[in-house]
Amino acid sequence: MEGTDDRLREILAGCRKHHRESQRLLYEEFYAYSMSICLRYADNRDEAAEILNDGFMKIFTNIRQFDLSKPLKPWLRKVMVNTSINHYKQKQRDLQSEEMENAKHEQEAESIISGISYQEIIGMLHKLPPAYRTVFNLYVIEGYRHEEIAKMLGITVGTSKSNLFKAKESLRKILNDFFESDYVEKK
Repeated sequence: MEGTDDRLREILAGCRKHHRESQRLLYEEFYAYSMSICLRYADNRDEAAEILNDGFMKIFTNIRQFDLSKPLKPWLRKVMVNTSINHYKQKQRDLQSEEMENAKHEQEAESIISGISYQEIIGMLHKLPPAYRTVFNLYVIEGYRHEEIAKMLGITVGTSKSNLFKAKESLRKILNDFFESDYVEKK
């Protein structure tokens, strides 16, 4: 056991001098232990590896703060746990930021749509083939279910769903063309 302690002290002394070989040896020595900690906090192995590497960067950067008279494992564990928690918090901030960005885009889309006149919307709907337009109107505007639409039009429920899907896709293309031509004309 004493030889292991001397070897570890030697590795830590090398890490304090920023020797790459000593850093590699410390990383290899505590990789499995550190990975087992990170895996408990991560969603998958790749994320755990990212946390582990960030943790080791913190260890190598702050190795001079470590008291060599104390055991390394508790300090290393604390660094890995704190790095995992920081990673989690950052992920939560990123998710919140993404949600806010999506909400902003939804708001922008709403203001764009609200800038289209009723006549322009009707004109776009009239560009749809009659079967698509009819199902779209019955489902989206009138609020009928696919089963009711199928009975009214004498088609299958699957055909009703398919026509609605195709109507929405066609309307997306029509809207894109509308805004592109509108943008080009204003330029």
